[in-house]
Amino acid sequence: MGHSNSSSSSSSPSKRGHALRQWRLLDLVSGVFFFLVLLFFAMVFTPLGDSLAASGRQTLLRSGADPRQHHRLVAAIEAGGRGLEACPAADADHMPCEDPRLNSQLSREMNYYRERHCPRPEDSPLCLIPPPHGYRVPVPWPESLHKIWHSNMPYNKIADRKGHQGWMKLEGQHFIFPGGGTMFPDGAEQYIEKLGQYIPISEGVLRTALDMGCGVASFGGYMLSKNILTMSFAPRDSHKAQIQFALERGVPAFVAMLGTRRQPFPAFGFDLVHCSRCLIPFTAYNASYFIEVDRLLRPGGYFVISGPPVQWPKQDKEWSDLQAVARALCYELIAVDGNTVIWKKPAGESCLPNENEFGLELCDDSDDPSQAWYFKLKKCVSRTYVKGDYAIGIIPKWPERLTATPPRSTLLKNGVDVYEADTKRWVRRVAHYKNSLKIKLGTQSVRNVMDMNALFGGFAAALKSDPVWVMNVVPAQKPPTLDVIFDRGLIGVYHDWCEPFSTYPRSYDLIHVVSVESLIKDPASGQNRCTLVDLMVEIDRILRPEGTMVVRDAPEVIDRVAHIAGAVRWKPTVYDKEPESHGREKILVATKTLWKL
Repeated sequence: MGHSNSSSSSSSPSKRGHALRQWRLLDLVSGVFFFLVLLFFAMVFTPLGDSLAASGRQTLLRSGADPRQHHRLVAAIEAGGRGLEACPAADADHMPCEDPRLNSQLSREMNYYRERHCPRPEDSPLCLIPPPHGYRVPVPWPESLHKIWHSNMPYNKIADRKGHQGWMKLEGQHFIFPGGGTMFPDGAEQYIEKLGQYIPISEGVLRTALDMGCGVASFGGYMLSKNILTMSFAPRDSHKAQIQFALERGVPAFVAMLGTRRQPFPAFGFDLVHCSRCLIPFTAYNASYFIEVDRLLRPGGYFVISGPPVQWPKQDKEWSDLQAVARALCYELIAVDGNTVIWKKPAGESCLPNENEFGLELCDDSDDPSQAWYFKLKKCVSRTYVKGDYAIGIIPKWPERLTATPPRSTLLKNGVDVYEADTKRWVRRVAHYKNSLKIKLGTQSVRNVMDMNALFGGFAAALKSDPVWVMNVVPAQKPPTLDVIFDRGLIGVYHDWCEPFSTYPRSYDLIHVVSVESLIKDPASGQNRCTLVDLMVEIDRILRPEGTMVVRDAPEVIDRVAHIAGAVRWKPTVYDKEPESHGREKILVATKTLWKL
């Protein structure tokens, strides 16, 4: 009995422990089940699922850690095996070469960290930049000069900080632009009228202008009414979206920083250079920045500075140095009006060498002043060339200069026949675009236009009667014809299309290119330097939703472009060239679809 009772009493706790373990296991299974159910609902019915999915997709898309994956993805797209995924919503305003997350680690000397620093193509994600939540087709020109949709760039920082100076303000669904600036809070129109007392603004004498540190580009926007085409630039800095606002307004603008390199413009291209509280230290680094202005400014052109250090409190030394550099370069002082100074550059040969405290001297004959793509600033002053015949007062007035034979360009030394033939060719082609291909040039649907391979600017010249402005891009690997474009009274930049362009996403309504494949080839070896997929992903980044892409090239290239167009969510149509044209060209016209995450 004792043994039996002992045995019975010892088995009871064992059974209870076994049952307890079963209940614990059941609780664990039930807990896991309910957790999975909750996770399922979270993935399906909340933004968490979208976020996790996007993160997972991006892990696959961001192929920088393995360039071989990038190449495999390019091959799959070219073979038609897949389309491109969307980038995360956080990348809606991504600029690969001006990415503060990367560039902030670089040297701050001469603002090097705010210049272009581009990833290699194989280190860039192959994904499509999404529009921001609530994106709408932009307000059409000219209404856009005065208001834009808040939802297209919902950044209130500038309005909050600069609203009292007339930059911009938020009203309902729109940002409103009263036309003011820090140095002209009463409006750009009044400020421009004041400058007109000293500068021939309204007479066709001046046509191309550069606005340095432009803010939201109200100066450039209101100069358009004077038939002066202003290239406005500013860095991606604490104001964040100032150039993005300018482009959304339909004003020519470009992201750039005056730092360690020459700006990507030809020598002597701008009739007017303007700085309104741009805070550029023109006399620093042995006057390197004033020397760069001198390189860009056409002989006989005007240099205007409003704001510090001009007669500014506690900046007597800086103001004195600024005047000393201008004297050393023999600039004529036109006026000092309050905090605004206006100088005129000599129309003839430089007065250097002379005795000056900054040690300024002329560059030697080996200097090419129009070499400007990733070219370090020089501490010498560029010599003028083609003596005198492109100076202000000698070059034809606008609009005659648009069709007059430009005095500069090595390609034109064999005669003007090539230039004149190019001009006539583009008049025919643009008429074909409008009449037969029904491209919306000349309508309110198209304001910001880019020509990716501009040559002499013939495409832009043929649009002279349309309410558009054209960014003429001369590829850095091709003959340097940008000086011709500026002499015609048009604007543009040098650029290498195997790198991202210095602008925000959704900048252009229409992008046009002739010989697209030539943009990615090495001119010496004929080998591709990057892929057509890389290039089209970048074009998609800077093209607006419902914008138009026009490509002219050989039939086999057009077939490849049409093939990739589907992967980037464009709707392409291929057309024959105009009847008068020779050669084998086809024309692809594609529309970028407005899709959302």
